[in-house]
Amino acid sequence: MTEIDFFDILQGQVAAFLLVLARTSGIFLISPFFGATNVSYRFRAGAAVAIAVLVFPVIVKETVVTAPASVIMFAGTVAQEIFIGWLIGFVAFVAMAAINMAGKIMDMQVGFSVANVMDPTSGQQAPLIGSFLYYLAIIYFLITNGHHMIITALVESFRRIPFDGLIWNPAILDFIINITNTVFLTGMKIAMPVTFAILITNVGMGILARTMPQMNIFVVGIPMHLIIGTFMLFMLLPFYILFLDVMFSEMYANISNAIKIFTP
Repeated sequence: MTEIDFFDILQGQVAAFLLVLARTSGIFLISPFFGATNVSYRFRAGAAVAIAVLVFPVIVKETVVTAPASVIMFAGTVAQEIFIGWLIGFVAFVAMAAINMAGKIMDMQVGFSVANVMDPTSGQQAPLIGSFLYYLAIIYFLITNGHHMIITALVESFRRIPFDGLIWNPAILDFIINITNTVFLTGMKIAMPVTFAILITNVGMGILARTMPQMNIFVVGIPMHLIIGTFMLFMLLPFYILFLDVMFSEMYANISNAIKIFTP
């Protein structure tokens, strides 16, 4: 009876599918919509397998896959593939993190920071305005087929970065740091109208406190912040949608730049 070597089975099509599945699974770890933690792991794993099955015929038709010489090297290749998928999802995650940052800044200024809600996508407490802006961004992300763009970037990464062909480029660290730094800057851009309106309100309240000492400024100031902050938020919504167009375009460009860094 001949012995069956498990590693021999990994050669060829099985190896190709496992590597495709590994890179596909990376986007389900952190990317918006795909990596939502309120979705069960079984469903996310099944979705990753389904996408891998769909893109597998396209990938093997254009790419020649050869399994590494040992199981240890194969495991290292799987880790590289997961990292590539994770990087694509991380770039998309940064854009959504900026929206949460903007929501926290606006909640702090308006006064909603004392009433956080539980965010099912992250399992942590999230600001009210931040949750509203985040879910609105997710809806717009799906309407504009942003999830299709992530899958397209995944397929393009197979064409640009061959299996077991990842060459570490120190520029990737600078790239990750740069896009992470944009979280606070983008959040401030989104929250600037509400923050500026509350600042003007505080200046006006300060003048009233000096001219009318008998008025309890704290009793008047809190509801005034809520009214003006909510009004400015609804005034901001049409421009927020336009800002999402720009932000998503930058996100797709950053994903393309991340893939180009690893392109041989």
